[in-house]
Amino acid sequence: MTTEPTSLQEPQALTFKAEVQQVLQILAHSLYTDREIFLRELISNASDALNRIQFEMVTNQDVVDSDAELAIRIEADTEAKTVTISDSGIGMTREEMIEHLGTIAQSSARAFVQQNRDGHKATASEIIGQFGVGFYSVFMVADRVTVVSRSFRPDAEAAIWESVGDASYQVGPAEREQRGTTITLHLKEDAHEFATSWRLEQIIKRHSDFVAFPIYSGERQLNQRKALWRRAPREVEAEQYQNLYRQLTLESDEPLLQIHLSTDVPVDLHTILFIPSKRERGLLERRVEGKVRLYSRKVLILEEAKELIPTYFRFIEGVVDSEDLPLNVARESVQSSPVMQRIRKTLTGRLHRELNELADRDSAKFANFWSEFGVFIKEGIATDYEHRSELLKLLRFHTTRGGEELVTLGQYKSRIVDGQQEIYYLLASSLEAGRSSPHLDPFQARGIEVLILHDLMDGFMLSGLREYEGLRLRNVDDADLELPGELEAVTPLVDDATFSRLAERVAQLLGERVKEVRASKLLRGSPARLVSDDEGIGREMQRIQQVLGRETEQTRRILELNPASELVAALARRVEANAEDALTAVVIEQLYDNELLIEGLHQNPATMVPRIMQLLAAAVRS
Repeated sequence: MTTEPTSLQEPQALTFKAEVQQVLQILAHSLYTDREIFLRELISNASDALNRIQFEMVTNQDVVDSDAELAIRIEADTEAKTVTISDSGIGMTREEMIEHLGTIAQSSARAFVQQNRDGHKATASEIIGQFGVGFYSVFMVADRVTVVSRSFRPDAEAAIWESVGDASYQVGPAEREQRGTTITLHLKEDAHEFATSWRLEQIIKRHSDFVAFPIYSGERQLNQRKALWRRAPREVEAEQYQNLYRQLTLESDEPLLQIHLSTDVPVDLHTILFIPSKRERGLLERRVEGKVRLYSRKVLILEEAKELIPTYFRFIEGVVDSEDLPLNVARESVQSSPVMQRIRKTLTGRLHRELNELADRDSAKFANFWSEFGVFIKEGIATDYEHRSELLKLLRFHTTRGGEELVTLGQYKSRIVDGQQEIYYLLASSLEAGRSSPHLDPFQARGIEVLILHDLMDGFMLSGLREYEGLRLRNVDDADLELPGELEAVTPLVDDATFSRLAERVAQLLGERVKEVRASKLLRGSPARLVSDDEGIGREMQRIQQVLGRETEQTRRILELNPASELVAALARRVEANAEDALTAVVIEQLYDNELLIEGLHQNPATMVPRIMQLLAAAVRS
């Protein structure tokens, strides 16, 4: 910055440093989509000035306008196309104007320029906050800016600072009786929308509604000031929570649960989080994911702070505010901030605790939660090993006990039979299909409970759920399944030789579609089932791919036939009589397709219709 010798009573022309000039050029000509944040930055600066004078007057009453209300005033002039922001804060002298408005820290300016030169994608909010150039955001909307200020010091004179956003600025004496600062923006032609009171009020409601000092337009106060989440929970009534929820979501329904936390340790944290009553919500847009808004020192920093909570809690709505989170850090990189990590840990732990307490005290309410958001908890099982023990308590399952009762893994474990060392589960395309599965045949005979997993996310969940309290989870379609308990053996309806010829014919007809055809050791009433000898979770993920409509290579399974089944015995006798019988081939094909259908693995069930019609015709003729 260079100066020209001149009288202090006359305007003085000063030149910005090269780095600052580049910053101004970027701000003036870059096409940011969120230009409205200029007002947030100016209000934040005004709030800081008010905080400083408030602190000063704790020990010093010898200040200009000691009785003046600590407030911010906003005025829009539609005809003149100007916006004016005034405060009764600590004010500035001429020298302080040069220091604060004419200079940006060299390192910050250089980093700001480099960020833009490298072409990094970022919003205006992120970039401006990151490098401490908040005041200069005014040049996104204004082609001329004047600042008139008077310091709190009784002997200080008022001064004016003016710039058109080019290489220089003017600073000189001014007339002002009141303490504080007034900034006037002469708006660019493409920014005239900001010269209307309703537009400014809209921005204040969105970004600065909870600034600690009143913001006036004329005689009307625009901001709420006292944020609900900064009150002690005992001071907040139920209706106030409902009003905040409606304000955040535009939803008329009440939330299922609210969580209010206000604490100073281990981190300064003030938050209200809501669990909606429905997964899909929104009057103006249909959406599933919620938004958690991040405030720092009562100023909105992020409209949607996804890093605050784990991804599987993305249905949560609410607000989080912290004095410990510096503005520049919050806007720069919330993920890398140590404070942010402590906030995330605190919120995650509190959400787990609240949900588990809800499950214990109100089973009906938790059942509603599970119906709407259980799929997200299952996702958490697969993705968050750190909190797995808390998430496991939240899991609920349908089982072969029937009805709509949902059980926990703990309840399942308490009901295992003598000798049972595993938790058995069945993957099915629906609850009804699961309950009619032939795989359940031997389990029902032994009184062994089976979890019925019929949700798309279940296959993904199993990647993080392989055991529970020493019990391994086991798919009922495992080929080498051995079950506890002794049962009276069923009597085969065909001899071994006849069955072997049937198995050979079935294998010949189905070819590469099956890995093997063999007699079942477990089936009692059902004629057949498909089992797998694949290791790992391949078949579970294959099911997800298929449900999503993605092409996937079908894993070959083993077809087990039940020698004690009337259907299998009759089929074996037909093969014995005539191995090439056309109707026998049709029955075998249909039997195999039935099993694919039950498993939810059939690629195109409509192809069965002609075969079914053929079997119906044969049945009518017989």
